[in-house]
Amino acid sequence: MNRVEKRKHDRIDSLNLSYLCVNENNEVVKQGMGRTLNVSESGILLETVFSIEKHQLLSISIGLRDDLVDIQGRVIHCRTGLGKKFETGIEFIDVDETALEVLRRFVNFFLKSKKNG
Repeated sequence: MNRVEKRKHDRIDSLNLSYLCVNENNEVVKQGMGRTLNVSESGILLETVFSIEKHQLLSISIGLRDDLVDIQGRVIHCRTGLGKKFETGIEFIDVDETALEVLRRFVNFFLKSKKNG
């Protein structure tokens, strides 16, 4: 069965990232590490060890070399993955220009790595 691609940006394989689940008062309610299954300028798919509720707000730390930015996101889906893991789709929200530039370099770096590797 062929799947229709709805994404606006290419997605690429990546690394482990840390994230914080925050409530409406921006207070941390849970934190963890996730393995990035793919990433684009508009969102990320993380493999996590626990389920994260749809619409949960997150702060994700993304870094490339000396640049580290925290990008805000919202969970759009969380599905059972392999083993006891979950695949959590996150849409980036309110990304400022500085964070977007680091994110673009992050995506481009791994696109080149994937093509060469």
